[in-house]
Amino acid sequence: MSFAIGLIAAIVFAVLAHILQRMARAFAWSVTPVILLAISALLAHVFGIVLGILTVPQFQYWDAASIFAVCVMSYVFAFGAVYKSVSLAILLDLTGRPGRAAPVSEIVEGQVPRLFQGRTQILVDGGLVEQTGQRFTATAAGRNMAGRIGWLRRIFGIGDTGLYDFKD
Repeated sequence: MSFAIGLIAAIVFAVLAHILQRMARAFAWSVTPVILLAISALLAHVFGIVLGILTVPQFQYWDAASIFAVCVMSYVFAFGAVYKSVSLAILLDLTGRPGRAAPVSEIVEGQVPRLFQGRTQILVDGGLVEQTGQRFTATAAGRNMAGRIGWLRRIFGIGDTGLYDFKD
């Protein structure tokens, strides 16, 4: 029964995360989607613990927590794969057009710069880079973050590859 509690908590997480993401967009909250996922996970986890303690005579926390963790990690992985994906944005744009096609020049000159402007603005807003005229400069925080990311990429054996290719 403890496994079922973990699954119920995971469902609560998914519903809560969805509701919070929609509310954040509707009310223009400044909270990032990642923080909303963390808040959802924490609240759903506490809910699961309380539900388990109140309803299961021999509640096994680790049984419930293991199911909950696998489900939440799967959700977060899937969310991250589709959130702010440049490749997916291009694909969705193409499939929404008549004939499901666009000239390469239109994508390269129109859509790609707009997508990357959004990404660079996130770096500026996060204090990781500064824009001076036509140049971006990594801040101390940005250099620190780049060092940590480089270290993690080496630990995971990722190297300099993208998400979809492992060619060096």
